[in-house]
Amino acid sequence: MAMEITDSNYAALLAEGKPMILDFWATWCGPCQLIGPMIEEMAEEFNGQIIIGKVDVDSNSELPGQFGIRNIPTLIFIKNGEVQKKLVGAQQKSVLVEEAKKLLA
Repeated sequence: MAMEITDSNYAALLAEGKPMILDFWATWCGPCQLIGPMIEEMAEEFNGQIIIGKVDVDSNSELPGQFGIRNIPTLIFIKNGEVQKKLVGAQQKSVLVEEAKKLLA
């Protein structure tokens, strides 16, 4: 299951040194609901290898500002503490998996 990532737990998770995928979303966002199940599936598939988490933009203001989130859903792929890729809008799962695998390369 994807983790809930918040303004308060992000730094500790980043410090673990694992690659991360952040899904910026909101309950009222239709396209966010479309990719939600894919994010959950990926959390199972990459369990222990990549931290995959969801950031509710209505409950967290710091992280969306830090990453310059203007539209949702937005997925941020992080490796070695650096943003590797930013995908905006609903995506196919194959695209998300391909980007996730790049984090492990």
